[in-house]
Formats: sequence, structure tokens, C-alpha cells
Amino acid sequence: MAERELSSLGTPSDDGWVPSPGDTPYDRLGGRDAVFALAHTFYDAMEAHEPALTQVHRQDTPGKVAQVSRERFALFLVGWLGGPQDYMAQHGHPRLRMRHAQVSVDESLRDAWLRSMQRALDAHGVKGGVRRYLDTRFAEVADFLRNVPPAQ
Repeated sequence: MAERELSSLGTPSDDGWVPSPGDTPYDRLGGRDAVFALAHTFYDAMEAHEPALTQVHRQDTPGKVAQVSRERFALFLVGWLGGPQDYMAQHGHPRLRMRHAQVSVDESLRDAWLRSMQRALDAHGVKGGVRRYLDTRFAEVADFLRNVPPAQ
């Protein structure tokens, strides 16, 4: 599938979409440049609306997530969505839990992360079956990374 703008997604025919080796979320989103744009919009949304979440990230300047973190997440997202596995080639297995172990991830940080991603997906017009799929998968991974038990 050729690179395309994320905003071209979301026709009603997407409603039954499920990923397959020849039709991945990476393909549906428009490829590498589109996924990188989504990742950067995610961090922009985080910085604008989720200061507590921004604070636990490496920062170049106060309130601004480090460029290296943005690029690394974008590269991870490319592979996670079904694109080239460049992240694995450069950094090895993501080991998400291990890499996030130094941060206390409670329900509020999990939810802030999900709100930031929802804002990014909204900003790029991701709709239909691919949106349903991504919302579900992002929620599963965000909850998997939670390492603080829920408040009783």
C-alpha cells in the first residue's frame, strides 16, 4: 500500500476489518511516515494535556518529551503495527515491562497514556475497523504495563 495521509482512513467499509499479513494496521495507517506522524502527535497531545505523564518521560526541556524518546517510540510503533522490524534490529526485543519498570504505572498514568493516543488517533482521522482494533490493542498493552495495583 502506498504512503498516504492518515486522514483518508475511516470509510464505513472498514467496520469489519481485521489485520492480516497483507493488510496490517501499518498499511492501513499509511506506512512509516504516517506512523511517525501519529507518534509525534501522540507526544504533542501528551505535552498539551497530560503533564503528569509527560513528567515521567525523558525531556529535552521542561515539559517537552525528548526527541530521542519520540523517535524510538515511533520506530517501535512501526514494527508493532506490522511494518518493518527496524526497532528490533537496532534495539533488540522491546521488553516493554522491563523498560517501564522504573516508572510507577498506575491507572491514572495508564489512562493518561490512552487519552493521549486517542487524541492522536482522532487528530489523524483514524476510524472504522482499524480504529476499533487499535483502541482495543492499545488498551490491552497499556493495562499490561500497569505495575501498581488498582486503588481499593
